[in-house]
Amino acid sequence: MRDLVQAAGGQLRLAPMGGVIGFDMTALLAMARARGIDPAAAELLPHVEAVVVETLARQAGSGGSDGGDV
Repeated sequence: MRDLVQAAGGQLRLAPMGGVIGFDMTALLAMARARGIDPAAAELLPHVEAVVVETLARQAGSGGSDGGDV
């Protein structure tokens, strides 16, 4: 599951004026199936998504990245 979340960085939905609004869940679910991840694990994705969106919004509000990976 961790490798799926790390790969999710390439599957973000962006707002028209900038900012991240969430994951492309269709793409993530397809990636999960391709990686053989239990479909029940998909129940965790909305929770992970909320943390990622909040973290990226906080980083954008502070004027940049803290140098860490999401």
